[in-house]
Parts: sequence; structure tokens; C-alpha cells
Amino acid sequence: MLRIAICDDDDNAVATHKSIVENCLSQSKNLGEIIPYTSSENLLYDITEDGFFFDLILLDIEMPGSTGMEIAEKIKPYLANVKIIFITSHIEYAIDAFELSIFRYVPKNDIGKRLPSAIQDAIKLIVLEEGKSYTIQTNSRLEKIPYKDIYYIERDGKNASIAAAGGISKVRKSLQQVYGELDAEEFIFIDRGTIANMIHIMQVKDGMAILKNGVSLPISRTHLQEVKAQINHYWGTHI
Repeated sequence: MLRIAICDDDDNAVATHKSIVENCLSQSKNLGEIIPYTSSENLLYDITEDGFFFDLILLDIEMPGSTGMEIAEKIKPYLANVKIIFITSHIEYAIDAFELSIFRYVPKNDIGKRLPSAIQDAIKLIVLEEGKSYTIQTNSRLEKIPYKDIYYIERDGKNASIAAAGGISKVRKSLQQVYGELDAEEFIFIDRGTIANMIHIMQVKDGMAILKNGVSLPISRTHLQEVKAQINHYWGTHI
């Protein structure tokens, strides 16, 4: 079940956005718990003090107390993978929203047209990121790493080193073996010695794949055009 927060100091706006979210959940055949807020401070308290978890947050930027922009910055350490949709009447915020890795920016004067598609896309991505787990099994341990938590995998001598949200895990297998076991389209070779998870690639720039966690991975020249094409195809198919 998805957990979704809506925060706007205008009661009517909250009701409108809640109705749109409910329609989107119904159309996508997903269950969801929607928690409305008319105070940004209450939302911030619930996340930072009471440990509330949300998959998606709809945030008005212009609110008394903590603004939507401030909320987004403050909750990132608590909800690293939360998808945030900013709703605002001020176009100039779009640049700042991009810098905060906000999922989508929706102008208030185009709510009816753009908010439903933004919510649907966010739901698709959240569901996509849930997925399967990769299992590492030895005589002494059994470890399951959710695909969505894996950033990249590198060759490390005779091992494959898996860099994930929970840290580094090593398995005594070749990269090709691990790639075959993953059997998932979001994982691609960006170099002979590196597999990256496209879910976490934020940008391809100057021959580097820049990931959500801030890591930059070199893409070999022979792979560069193919990597770009695969990323475009992947997101074009899923979002």
C-alpha cells in the first residue's frame, strides 16, 4: 500500500488534490493511504519526530511556517527515496526544485491537466522501484538486497562488489553471472567492469553516469551511445 501526504494551507486545495490522488490510485489499481495536512509544521513533525513514512508527497511551495522548499530539504535525510511533487504559482521555483531532485513541478494554473499525469508517473516509478531482491547465500550467511536499493555493481578481482543503500556487499561471482541472475532490464553495463541501475541514474554528462547518491561512474566510450539509448528507451517505456 502506498502512503501519500498532501500538504497545502488551503483546505479547498487539499480536498481537490486528494480527489485527484484517489482517482489516480483507482485508475492504476493501487491501494493507498492518503494523509492530508494544512500545516507544513505538522507534516515536518510527523516525519522527523514520529517517524512517519511516505512514498509520495504533494507539497505547496508557498505556505506559512516552513515553505514547501524548506520541507523538501529537511525531510530528505529521513525519506531519501520519497517522491515529491511541488505545486506552485511561481515558475521561478522550478530551477530550485530541479536542484532538490524533486520528481515533478506542477503550476497551479494547470492543476487539472498536469497533476494527474504527475501522480500517475510517480506511482508507476514507486511500484517499479519495489521489485525483487538479489540473494547472496554462503555457508555462513543469507543476504537479500532489494533491486531498488542497488546503485551499481563493480568487478573486484574475482568478486562482484554490490554498492547498495545498506552498504557494500561482495559475492564471489563474475559480473556476467550476477547480471544474468538479476535478469532485470533496469541493470545495464556502462563499462566492462561496471553495471549500473538505471533507476538511480539522474544524469549522463561528460561521459559520466551521475547517480542519486552523488556517485559519478565513468561510461566507456564504446558504451556511451548505447547507454544513452537504453536509458531513453527504459524511461520512455515505464514513465
